[in-house]
Amino acid sequence: MNVQVAVKMKSGPSIMLASGTWFDLLDPWHSHFTIEDIAQGLSNICRYAGQCRDFYSVAEHSLHVCDTIEEFKLEALLHDAAEAFIGDITRPLKQLLPEYKAIEANVEAAIYSRFGLNQMATPHVKLADLRVLAAEQSQLMPVGTDYWAAQSDVRPAPVTVEFLSPSNARDRFLAKFHELTC
Repeated sequence: MNVQVAVKMKSGPSIMLASGTWFDLLDPWHSHFTIEDIAQGLSNICRYAGQCRDFYSVAEHSLHVCDTIEEFKLEALLHDAAEAFIGDITRPLKQLLPEYKAIEANVEAAIYSRFGLNQMATPHVKLADLRVLAAEQSQLMPVGTDYWAAQSDVRPAPVTVEFLSPSNARDRFLAKFHELTC
């Protein structure tokens, strides 16, 4: 019996995307992924390894980061786009996996190239991401989880977590992408 799974090892370890194309984890540069593939993945991944009070997608988080920043909005929207293909791994675990970090950096570089994103945006987006993280933690996590923000002088972003469904998060993510690129 021949069983086909949505993982292959032809040119490199690859996954099947919802669009029906293959994404090569070691050669993302030659993978035919689309913004729809990114939106599909991010809208179905829960932040905080699911350890929050309700489902909260990476896509919704990305929308908040985009809305928090004044410039580099497209870069902010796509700042976690690699997670659509490699998952959202918690920061403490990521620190233990140097090979994962190298794969993530390569996927991010391919995404930046594919969508013409500006590398100069990174420090601005990271600050907006931290501000959204502080706001999220005060809304999603046990009391006191966001203690680090006050100690670090990070002002929480003025965002409200809506707990969007995956389909709503995907649609809003795509609408924002098209608003920023048309």
